Amino acid sequence: MFAPQQETIREALFRASRFFESRGIRSAQFNAETLLQHVLHIDRTQMLVRFAEPFPPDRSNLFAELVQRRGEQVPLQHLTGVQEFYGRPYRVSEAVLIPRPETELLIERVLQEREAFAESPLIVDIGTGSGAIAVTLALEWPDARVIAVDISEAALAVARRNAADLGAERVEFLQGDLVAPILERGLRPDLIVSNPPYIPTTDCADLDVEVRDHEPRLALDGGEDGLNPYRAICRELPKLLPVSGPAFVAFEVGIHQDRMVEQMIRDSLSQCHTGIVPDWQGIGRVIWGKRGG
Repeated sequence: MFAPQQETIREALFRASRFFESRGIRSAQFNAETLLQHVLHIDRTQMLVRFAEPFPPDRSNLFAELVQRRGEQVPLQHLTGVQEFYGRPYRVSEAVLIPRPETELLIERVLQEREAFAESPLIVDIGTGSGAIAVTLALEWPDARVIAVDISEAALAVARRNAADLGAERVEFLQGDLVAPILERGLRPDLIVSNPPYIPTTDCADLDVEVRDHEPRLALDGGEDGLNPYRAICRELPKLLPVSGPAFVAFEVGIHQDRMVEQMIRDSLSQCHTGIVPDWQGIGRVIWGKRGG
């Protein structure tokens, strides 16, 4: 049990760090520093300067509560309410998947297509969650029109707030299952981007507690082999992408899924070429297909 005490800021920090180590929390020092700075509303430099000061009594109970919850495997981002992605702070909650660094590779691959498309291309982000992909693309590609789709209204509420906070109010949000809202409106997006659920159902029970118990199952479970969302999207690519001219699709995938998803794109998008972008561990992480341009 991590209880509040009368101590200096330095003592509170190192006590929290030792507590995390005893609970098996990775990067214990980083977690302790992040929570301390969050509770005291200071940055790291201010924290170091104030090391010898008494820990503010009116903040000690909150700090103790957050440290205790982190020791119980509640994600750090759920305690601070924010996760940085592509250099910007995104609000997160238990309604959305916490943005991961590897998803920035998906952003980078899409942005490489800026010169291949005419003015105001339409980009659709399927399964937007926190809105990190859609909002980032809208901000990094100002000429593009961006639509974000998610089946969860709770997730869309988080995404809309992120769009408003970060100045991407022109992103349009639609509720629905995968490509259904796009087909219903008869839209033909030039680029389709998605980081859908891709964990096989039987593997979900073996995920880390932080993920399994605190992130939405809806954003994790991709069906028996984890590939159901890719099948559903790729099956409709001929109805979704423009009949002629350049078209582009990019997915983030899980381990050992890269070649299978690449083949799905080839089977669905005629006269296209495809590629795989590995992450920093050499795992095929971003799968893309391109026609024309």
